[in-house]
Amino acid sequence: MRRIVLMVARLFLKAPYYLLRILWFSKSSKKTYEESFFYIKKVTKAANKAGRVKIESYGLENIPKEEGFIFFPNHQGMFDVLVFLDSSPVPFAFVMKKEVRNTILLKQVADALGSLSIDREDIRQSMTVIQTMAEEVKKGKNFLIFPEGTRSKKGNRLIDFKGGSFKSAVKARCPIVPCALIDSFKPFDEKTIRPVTVKLFYLPPLYYEEYKGLKTVEIAETVKKRIETAITEYEDELHKKVIDK
Repeated sequence: MRRIVLMVARLFLKAPYYLLRILWFSKSSKKTYEESFFYIKKVTKAANKAGRVKIESYGLENIPKEEGFIFFPNHQGMFDVLVFLDSSPVPFAFVMKKEVRNTILLKQVADALGSLSIDREDIRQSMTVIQTMAEEVKKGKNFLIFPEGTRSKKGNRLIDFKGGSFKSAVKARCPIVPCALIDSFKPFDEKTIRPVTVKLFYLPPLYYEEYKGLKTVEIAETVKKRIETAITEYEDELHKKVIDK
């Protein structure tokens, strides 16, 4: 991944310090996950700048004012979490696949934020993670989970959302925040280090009163359609601007 090499090269003198600090945050019982988050956010912004990646976020006013909600974005790749760490004004933990749990730096970041890893092949373990997340959200902690379960590999096109991903929200009766990622696959997937812009749209949340009568598969389809609509509207507007020129 050329862009990762660029990030490390341009932060060569600071990278060891950043890594050690995040490692300390991951092991310290004296630091809250909020404190850890804002330090990691600072490091993420520096890394994205070094990697020539610009993050544009919209709809920040749609993020619930009260803590204890879940972000549900489309999944395009490893860079997705960095987009949220860069743009979100409020702290959150995230749910990741167990296969990437021990990736260097990701492991330390996950531990510092109290994030969870899920084994989608193990139903019992998955349900334990869902229950744990619901309990944490009830206590006021925010989370991010990718309802597709895996990256789409189709650019800005989505694949099916899994209903099980929404069980935590139902159990916690918390706000569901749909989020539309656009071009988040480009920084790490494209074999180039040219400047790139990634966009993130925080969409209006669904509150429990709105979805309590729906099955989780119906909630999943509703959230997917809202994200698809946001992406389509953005692409239509972009196309219109090109024509107008």
